[in-house]
Amino acid sequence: MSKVSESQKRAIKKWEEENKDKKRYISHRARARSFLRDHATLEDLEELEAVLLERRAKLNEK
Repeated sequence: MSKVSESQKRAIKKWEEENKDKKRYISHRARARSFLRDHATLEDLEELEAVLLERRAKLNEK
C-alpha cells in the first residue's frame, strides 16, 4: 500500500478543483466503459450501437 504525501494530496485536490469538467468527463467515460465491459446485456449493446451511430453522425455534421 503506497502512502500519498500531504503535498501530493493538496496537488490532487487543486487539480480537481481547477478541472471539474475534465474530471467529470473522465469519470463518465470510465463508468460507461465499465458498464459495457462488465454488465451490459446483448439488448443493451444493441441499443447503445444505435445511440453511437446517431451520436457519430451528429459529430460528423460539425
